Amino acid sequence: MGNVFCVFCGCVGQSGVGVVERWGRFEKLAEPGFHFFNPLSGECLAGILSTRINSLDVRVETKTKDNVFVQLLCSIQYRVIKENADDAFYELQNPKEQIQAYVFDVVRAHVPRMTLDALFEQKGDVARAVLEELEKVMGAYGYNIEHILLVDIIPDPSVRKAMNEINAAQRLQLASVYKGEAEKILLVKKAEADAEAKYLGGVGVARQRQAITDGLRENILNFSHKVGGTSAKEVMDLIMITQYFDTLKDLGNSSKNTTVFIPHGPGHVRDIGEQIRNGMMEGASAQINAAE
Repeated sequence: MGNVFCVFCGCVGQSGVGVVERWGRFEKLAEPGFHFFNPLSGECLAGILSTRINSLDVRVETKTKDNVFVQLLCSIQYRVIKENADDAFYELQNPKEQIQAYVFDVVRAHVPRMTLDALFEQKGDVARAVLEELEKVMGAYGYNIEHILLVDIIPDPSVRKAMNEINAAQRLQLASVYKGEAEKILLVKKAEADAEAKYLGGVGVARQRQAITDGLRENILNFSHKVGGTSAKEVMDLIMITQYFDTLKDLGNSSKNTTVFIPHGPGHVRDIGEQIRNGMMEGASAQINAAE
């Protein structure tokens, strides 16, 4: 329901409070409901104030400590104090302009002492400072400040672009670090795997050669025992000739034939055997001299 009044009577709505005057002087506050007035005694309803919460958006442009121009959008929610409605009715001609002026004053006093990053982190402190100042001032005029919200902080477009570029560069740098660490781990694991493969390959070759040596030793001993009058040297020569012909056979059966020029004759095989024995004897002699 709205507020209805005439010369003799008036109706004040639930969310309002009436101001009654007598001969132009404040007489009393009229509560919500229907009221009669005596115009002969100078009594009349001078006006009605709403006790609902009002919202005022204030846009303030200022500069931070690091010389960045920003716009702050503040939302102030205020209402008339019912008990002090006469102060709100008579003291202020335009409460919105008064509130806006104090918001400008407080914001421009606090923000220049903060950097842009600190402003984003401590915008609640700015809102509290504005609230404390407005409560102290507007309370004397019959208004109560319910809430103050620092809705948005809008830096200059060039500053926002630079901040986005800095953020993107930091993320790219972090991604490069992670990528480098991943490549490092991959190389280390690959080197470890290669080293392990080489070690296992060496163990396999050593076991293969040990098996060949054990087999040759066993063959020589068996042949010497079964064939009388043969020496170990003769048995060794026979085994080497057999291996020599096996090698020629493998070369001939290979699918990727390669021309290989090697001495081909029994005498040359004997020379190869003597060279192998001489090398083994020289190696053994060197080990003995080193031990002495």
